[in-house]
Amino acid sequence: MRIGSIINGKERNENDRHTMEVKSPYNQETIIELALAKKEDLDDGVNNSYHTFHSTMKRMAAHERGDILRKTANRMEENIEEFAKTIMDESGKPIRFSREEVKRSIQVLRFASELAKHITGEIIPMDAAVGGENKIGLVKREPLGVVGAITPFNFPLNLSLHKIAPAIAAGNTVVFKPAEKTPLSAYKLVQLFQEAGLPDGALNLLIGTGEETGEPLVSHENVHKITFTGSLPVGRKIRESAGFKKVTLELGSNSPNILFEDTDVEQTVTALVKGAFAFSGQVCISAQRIYVQRNIYERFLEEYVKQTEDLKLGNPAKEETDIGPMINEEEAERAKLWIDDAVEKGAVIQTGGKQYGTMLTPTIMTNVESNMKIIAEEVFAPIASVIPFDTEEEVIASANDSIYGLQAGVFTKDIDRAIRVANQLEIGGVWINEISTYRQDNHPYGGVKQSGIGKEGVKYALEDMTEIKFIGVKLKQ
Repeated sequence: MRIGSIINGKERNENDRHTMEVKSPYNQETIIELALAKKEDLDDGVNNSYHTFHSTMKRMAAHERGDILRKTANRMEENIEEFAKTIMDESGKPIRFSREEVKRSIQVLRFASELAKHITGEIIPMDAAVGGENKIGLVKREPLGVVGAITPFNFPLNLSLHKIAPAIAAGNTVVFKPAEKTPLSAYKLVQLFQEAGLPDGALNLLIGTGEETGEPLVSHENVHKITFTGSLPVGRKIRESAGFKKVTLELGSNSPNILFEDTDVEQTVTALVKGAFAFSGQVCISAQRIYVQRNIYERFLEEYVKQTEDLKLGNPAKEETDIGPMINEEEAERAKLWIDDAVEKGAVIQTGGKQYGTMLTPTIMTNVESNMKIIAEEVFAPIASVIPFDTEEEVIASANDSIYGLQAGVFTKDIDRAIRVANQLEIGGVWINEISTYRQDNHPYGGVKQSGIGKEGVKYALEDMTEIKFIGVKLKQ
């Protein structure tokens, strides 16, 4: 099968195009061949979306936008297994977790469908100011225009919809550039929107590399907002190139999880096994740093190693598989080098640390220091470090000793301590008695420091995809 970009409802798949193969991370079988976008496709896609915004989407009634999103959700619900298999094939995500992603994606569409009908403004009490008598102030929200959505491989459906669904709900158009490693789920998603009645040109798909399509999308004069999830270096380049465009950047993290002595150890271990190793740790908010108060440290570590070693690695198509491959062999090799570097500096491997092609065994490290890459940077691999601490002040300082600040978990039965610690963490989101890896699709999600700019979560993304307009009226006396 060969697929190409979709612009104004038509696929661009001519034989004279450069091509790229997408291979299964698990067995390296070819899944799909890509007909790569050209420079003129980028210009056509943006300009077509710009025209469609002004001619159609900006004028479309809220209930119509809501109905399209609802119908898309319903069609996806009818095809859960097909989408789950697509995610599994192209990303290597085990089938159980791929289904979870599809179900969350349906929920995102339904949240957006509801919110499309509730984009409200306000009335300003103009007479609160001297001279404001006999005046009315109206505030309304209007869509921005063309939204450029650049998405990653790790949640190819859900994270794409966190950008596309709020944009459409608000009345914008979208130029969608998915990761070239996982384009098939994006292609099927665009088709689903078309079937649900989204006008041609409201969602244009660009299949290509970041250099050929992503970079010119960011700088194009007819794009009004860029929303990106990916690496910190790419995020920095986007910030520099975007100019006066609105920008949402969801970047890296090395999420801390803090366990105080009154934590339910057994229950927390089970959650943190999933939180650190689900999808081979290729999750922005994966539980990378686990701080454990010293008097429960040994008990936690013993149980954590035991449950980690019980995980089943292998074919992502099997229902019993917990851990599949990483996205490619280069990433697995990079993660193994980080492990080896930490060991050379004195870290200890408690379990795991072995690489077989694209597979990396779930790895627990101890005796780590803050200058090691597995702690200081985003590991984006099935590697967790367990670190003892003694005092509250000490662990807060350690957790904050990072360029990142996306999401954290704090485990304690003491609500006063929980809120006190949460307030002192320099992090965008803090869960109490829940792992950092947990995300609901309706809460504000976004980091501080170098973890990014702006918030996702359907309501919060939608607000940032609109502009506030003030209309003042002077009444006759």
